[in-house]
Formats: sequence, structure tokens, C-alpha cells
Amino acid sequence: MNTYKRHRFPPDIISYAVWLYYRFNLSHRDIEDLLAERGITVSHESIRLWCIKFGAIYTRRLKRKHRGYGDTFYIDEVFIKINGKQHDLWRAVDQDGEVVDVFLQARRDGAAAKRFFRRLLHSHGGEPRKIVTDKLRRYSVAHRELIPDALHDNSQYANNRAEQSHEPTRVRERVMRKFKSIKQAQRFLGAHAAVSNLYNLGRHKVRAQHYRDLRVSAFAEWSRAVA
Repeated sequence: MNTYKRHRFPPDIISYAVWLYYRFNLSHRDIEDLLAERGITVSHESIRLWCIKFGAIYTRRLKRKHRGYGDTFYIDEVFIKINGKQHDLWRAVDQDGEVVDVFLQARRDGAAAKRFFRRLLHSHGGEPRKIVTDKLRRYSVAHRELIPDALHDNSQYANNRAEQSHEPTRVRERVMRKFKSIKQAQRFLGAHAAVSNLYNLGRHKVRAQHYRDLRVSAFAEWSRAVA
């Protein structure tokens, strides 16, 4: 309860607003209206501040309790424009579609690739068995210098999983009318990835009842993270 000390609204309302923001494609004003419909009057600015403060706290807790990633990393980067300047969003997902890491950088050269690979090794706690990338040379440089024992697949279409994983970011970017700063983008994308991983349940792979059981488990994990 110390997490919510000096906040006027109870923890259930705060955590629910933060969950809505990171789980669905909603703006702070959308959430303000949803809460108002339930008789809860809170400004969109308060919701924004809740998402900044508690989103980071919940993200750390979810990452500590994460069950672990797969042994194959699909790595890709995409351009994002922030305040008129072009930046590169590097992303790695595993074979189950879970986001291992996201990282914004100003460049997309060999040094940037090695920096991102070091982050991956730190967050994963070891080398992956295999990495899948496109054919750009910067990946080969990072692979050769940092994880030479891992398999490297850069065949055509092999990296579609990583390329498709950028789509949720593009959707949220449009809802937010673009990111305002590198810090804001990194903060949001990290929290969004943690929440997305929690609800990455493989709906198309399991029977309906099994999916419902997995969803109940995800809800319980979220409740523990916000307690």
C-alpha cells in the first residue's frame, strides 16, 4: 500500500486506469470518459501522471516475475520520427512472439547493433541459441563479435515475425499523435511490451477453455504486480 501513499484515489482505480492505457489502444481522455461513465471523476492529466509513475513500477514487477523467453530471437529495427528527427527503434521478439527488449537509438550502424545486442544478453541472462535478422551487415558484425556461437539466420522472409511486431507500436503512435521525446517513447514502449507479454496467450493455438484459464492466470499475475 505504500506504493499508493498520498494519492487521493484508491489503488483499484489507479491500477485499472493504467491497465486500460497499456492494454488497449486508448488515450488518456478515452480512459477519463470510461471512468466518468462509472461515476469516477478524474482528469486526463491525473491519468497521464498515473501511467508515467505506476507504469514504470508495474513494469519492473512484471519483468521480475516473467517466466523467461525462448531461445530464438527475431531482431529488427524501424524508423520513428520524434520532434522532426529520425530515430531507430530496435526490437527483439522470441519464437512465441514475446518482446524481449525494445530500445531507441539515434543510429542504425554496427555500433548501435552491438549496443542493442549487449542489452539483449543482459536482459536474457545468456546467449540465445539462434538469432534471425535481415541481411544488413551490422547484424553480422554484432553477431560475430558478441555471440559467435549462436546460429544466425538471415534468409528471405525469415524475419517476418519481428517486422510484424512493430505494428502495435505504429497503432499506438497514431493514437498518441506521435511520440514527443525519446524518454517518453522508451518509457511507454517498455511498459507496453511488459503488459503485452503478460497477455500473449496464443489464443489461436489452444482450446477455448484452456485460453480462459490462461487469461485468469494473467489477470492474477497483474493483480499481484499492482498490489
